Amino acid sequence: MAAATAEKISWNCAVFVAVMLVLSSCESNTRDFTNQVFQENVKNRNYNKVCDEIYVVREGETLQTISEKCGDPYIVEENPHIHDPDDVFPGLVIKINPFTNRS
Repeated sequence: MAAATAEKISWNCAVFVAVMLVLSSCESNTRDFTNQVFQENVKNRNYNKVCDEIYVVREGETLQTISEKCGDPYIVEENPHIHDPDDVFPGLVIKINPFTNRS
């Protein structure tokens, strides 16, 4: 009877180890696939496009920092809803036209 119990325990341990190996293999393959997709997205990214045409102001940003970041020195002129350039706040939506895209 002890031999039969030992054999069942040994069999269950072998199954457990096999399942763990399969699961760890799946996790590794998923991680590799995710890294591959990320690297391809980085290669295909358009680095000339710094800011979207519609920009939402973030915490700590000023029109000056946004202008430098996005390459648009005429933010105030293009956004008539901005009455005071010093009164920008997080969540404010502005239109951006980078200087490089002007004709």
